[in-house]
Amino acid sequence: MGPPLRLHELIRAIRSVKTQNEEREVIQRECAEIRSSFRDEDSVYRGRSVAKLLYMHMLGYPAHFGQMECLKLIASPRFTDKRIGYLGAMMLLDERQDAHLLITNSMKRDLEHSSAVIQGLALCTLACLGSVEMCRDLAGEVEHLLQTSNGHVKKKAVLCAVHIIRKVPDLVEMFIPTSEMLLTEKRHGVFYGAVLLVTEICQRHPATIKGFRKILPLLLQKLRQMMSGYSPEHAVSGVTDPFLQVRILRLLRVLGQNDESVCDAMSDLLAQVSTCTETQTNAGNAVLYETVLTIVETKSASGLRVLAVNILGRFLLSNDKNIRFVALTSLQRLVQSDHAAVQRHRGTIVECLRQTDTSVNRKALDLCFALVNESNIRVMMKELQRFLQSCSPELKEQCTSGIFLCAEKFSPSKRWHIDTIMETLVTAGESVRDDAVSHLIQLISGSSELHSYIVQRLYKAVRRDIVQQPLVQVAAWCIGEYGDLLINGACEEEEAIQVTEDDVLDVLEGVLQSHISLPSTRAYTLTAIMKLSTRFNNTINRIRRVVSIYGCCHDVELQQRAVEYNALFKKYDHMRSAILEKMPLPENSTFAETEISIEEIKEKNESQPKSIPSRRLATCFVTDLLGLLEESTEITPITSGVSSIHQNVPNGGSLLDLLDETPNPGALPSHVAYNNNGLLVEFSFTRPPSSPALLVVNSCATNSSSSDISDFQLQAAVPKNVQIQLQAPSGSSLPASGGGSVTQSIRILNPQKVPLRMRLRLSFTHNGNPIQEICEVNNFPAQTWQ
Repeated sequence: MGPPLRLHELIRAIRSVKTQNEEREVIQRECAEIRSSFRDEDSVYRGRSVAKLLYMHMLGYPAHFGQMECLKLIASPRFTDKRIGYLGAMMLLDERQDAHLLITNSMKRDLEHSSAVIQGLALCTLACLGSVEMCRDLAGEVEHLLQTSNGHVKKKAVLCAVHIIRKVPDLVEMFIPTSEMLLTEKRHGVFYGAVLLVTEICQRHPATIKGFRKILPLLLQKLRQMMSGYSPEHAVSGVTDPFLQVRILRLLRVLGQNDESVCDAMSDLLAQVSTCTETQTNAGNAVLYETVLTIVETKSASGLRVLAVNILGRFLLSNDKNIRFVALTSLQRLVQSDHAAVQRHRGTIVECLRQTDTSVNRKALDLCFALVNESNIRVMMKELQRFLQSCSPELKEQCTSGIFLCAEKFSPSKRWHIDTIMETLVTAGESVRDDAVSHLIQLISGSSELHSYIVQRLYKAVRRDIVQQPLVQVAAWCIGEYGDLLINGACEEEEAIQVTEDDVLDVLEGVLQSHISLPSTRAYTLTAIMKLSTRFNNTINRIRRVVSIYGCCHDVELQQRAVEYNALFKKYDHMRSAILEKMPLPENSTFAETEISIEEIKEKNESQPKSIPSRRLATCFVTDLLGLLEESTEITPITSGVSSIHQNVPNGGSLLDLLDETPNPGALPSHVAYNNNGLLVEFSFTRPPSSPALLVVNSCATNSSSSDISDFQLQAAVPKNVQIQLQAPSGSSLPASGGGSVTQSIRILNPQKVPLRMRLRLSFTHNGNPIQEICEVNNFPAQTWQ
């Protein structure tokens, strides 16, 4: 059998095949021969076999079976074998495999070898795959080689020391004396490695920064020499040694942090580098970028910081997308500390929005939002809305959210704010956050002087096009709420239009019947039509028909609304105007969502009182007794489940959020609300410490009579400017002779601090007779409402 293929012969054989199948056959045949030679312990051709195996590894084929052969080659006394062995170890081994620890002794011998090239091989391998254990074992040999006179070995030893410090930061102290000596080296490669080593030591061990500040004059002198001289040997695109310049600037950045004297010492040189470096090449731009970072991250003078911002502004004019991206990222870091300097480049930043690269657009968009203030809000909103028309879909939601936030923060007027959000909804379409509709509704409801203008403008928009569903939802809400203003046509800002009741209903019915309308849009629209039954006078029958049609709709949500609205028409028509009256004005200008759901309407008891059946304890009854402040004692309860009632509280949070908060008992006196025929209802009061506007009334009912009370139910109502919510009671039975009690929590929100009044309705069965008592409580302690 002849000698095995040489490496170049194997490469030629692999390149000559025409299909991947044939390539795999060649590889498999050669791998079989290599395995056979490894089994035969063929030391003559071991290096050749490993070299071929490494080439197969580069092609993506498995070569792990050659790991042990690499160790044998490293242990060989011949340089040619060691070279292949160390190369194979770097390619086939890593610190996650235990096999790499087997070469520690061989590397230790090679680091102490008399040949510089063998020492260099061992240093390269240690820097490539040295684990924590290997670094600890060989750190002494590396530190010794840092003091050798051979520049080739010393350069590799410096880089190996950097790897050791990164792996084992505890060994920093070992290399500090040597690193100071290395900075006096004249050889370029050694000096570069020394700067890198000192930078790594300072970052891993910040306590050493103070000691290394004494080398600052040496670093400044070296950087000044590179700026004034030209070395063809190390020049790149006309810039003298940009790699070393970048390394020195990074070390200056570390040494200058939190030290004004160091910053003052290097400020002149930083200004020189900023103004004299070539800006037409990537090498020059890299040096300038490091200079900018050094100025920004140290306590440099304001003039230097402005110069740094101007350099980044020049980067924005580059045709290279990567340079523009880097400039935008850096300006975003500077916008908070140097807002005025960055603001000067606003036009260039806005121009970046017109680029075709999405990553550049995203960075420019973030920076534009950071630059918006009271003085430029109108101009910036126009630019951002122009960008919104043409931007990619993945940026539209980010852009709309930013526009909403900036408009809310810096809007010059309410009308401008509302116009801006409506235009954004038209442009963005479906690419808006879910809460955008509720935010705009909240803003509109708080702008009573603009209701006529807004409803007319939204009506015109939805009459033209109903594709933009968020805008249609806002329009439906506004038309339902302020439809009477639309019919009156009284609007000074907008050109008056003649609209009839039928015209409005035609538009809303078109939205209901459109196939592009979302279920939420149809729900808004049906509610708007129902509200118009109290705003319009001549189309009540038509509204009845529309509502009744959707009582059989396949959409469960729409069907439920229609059934409830039909019940209002048929059974509770006398309550319809009160239930569908206009929403009250918000007490705060911030956005809040209000969602009121009516789940059940209870029949009015017009005849003699009758027993109220027991109900499920999980149900919470919230009763609004109309005519509370009138002399009449007629009661019309509205009983519903736990509704989602979100109401702004002065200290933040919503009513339902407060329901989960544990009240803090205060020194509020208790109060007897009802005491008759043995039934005693007593109120005690507490306030949550974080929300003093919320009053928690704890009701406790006891029975001191000789017979039990069953089916006990307490309902309460307060004036309209006070919010009330009743929690589920603890039970419905009161044993005789004080044998038990029924407790119930009532939560009252009184932000206007009006004197508290409450009407109670007590229903229960006593001695087999159904009883219903009504009383009014007006003498609440002053501490409960002040």
